Amino acid sequence: MRAFIFPGQGSQSVGMGKALAEASPAAKELFQEVDDALSQHLFRIMVEGPESDLTLTENAQPAIMANAIATLRVMQKEGGFSLADKGDYVAGHSLGEYSALCAVGAFDIATTARLLKLRGQAMQAAVPVGEGAMAALLGADIEKAQALADAAAEGEVCTVANDNDPSQVVISGHRGAIERAVAMVKDHGIKRGVLLPVSAPFHCPLMQPAADAMEEALAKAAISAPLLPVYANVLAAPIADPEEIKARLVEQVTGRVRWRESVAAMWDAGVTEFVELGGKVLGPMVKRIAPDATVRSIVTMDDIEAALAGF
Repeated sequence: MRAFIFPGQGSQSVGMGKALAEASPAAKELFQEVDDALSQHLFRIMVEGPESDLTLTENAQPAIMANAIATLRVMQKEGGFSLADKGDYVAGHSLGEYSALCAVGAFDIATTARLLKLRGQAMQAAVPVGEGAMAALLGADIEKAQALADAAAEGEVCTVANDNDPSQVVISGHRGAIERAVAMVKDHGIKRGVLLPVSAPFHCPLMQPAADAMEEALAKAAISAPLLPVYANVLAAPIADPEEIKARLVEQVTGRVRWRESVAAMWDAGVTEFVELGGKVLGPMVKRIAPDATVRSIVTMDDIEAALAGF
């Protein structure tokens, strides 16, 4: 069995999509569709930067999605590829869940782009700059991370945001609490704590205003039944009902990204091959969760050609 997986924030880089668009009319067309949907020259920012503009959450989220879906579009238009025929499940890390849903036809590309633009803006606006923070805990499992977060909170928000793999957990919350947690890592048997260069504390209760904004937007968004089940971040389980998908996407804004559990659940369900579209971020995590899994990352035209020959 095979799962197609889609990367999240942090996988963006200036120049992304450029070679793909130059090599494939299908990719170029996809990037133009996203620009049109957003009434913005997002692709220009992806290709030329500056990095500070691309890193803005409201740009990074639709850009990462566009890059992943452009990769898929090339495979479909130029290689006759069908995700529904070649895959069993899809999943995405945080915003990657939207890419996954777009890939299996739950949302069209314009809707996905607009939802992610709004999601980025709403997450940025939910907490004043400087008041929140996130930190990666290296050499931490979920139990150690939770104990540290509880100890550092001292009445502030400090919670596990991303359970990425057995050796990396991300915490999120008030800046003071996150800085205390980083200072206390050694006391909790954790190798290192690193403050992340993010503009807001994602996936924690401080994001509630953004969750409210997404609830309103998703209520109006057209959604179809997905061609394949999607593993929801907040459940680490597959769902296919359109209304449940919307509800879980709202929960996801404040809820934990249960990536480690999602990959483990897919492996237990019989998935032995994980194919990352548009990035090389999730593959190493998958290998740390399911060491015997086959992992493939598809980013370049060469990757696409090799994958089409191998499926």
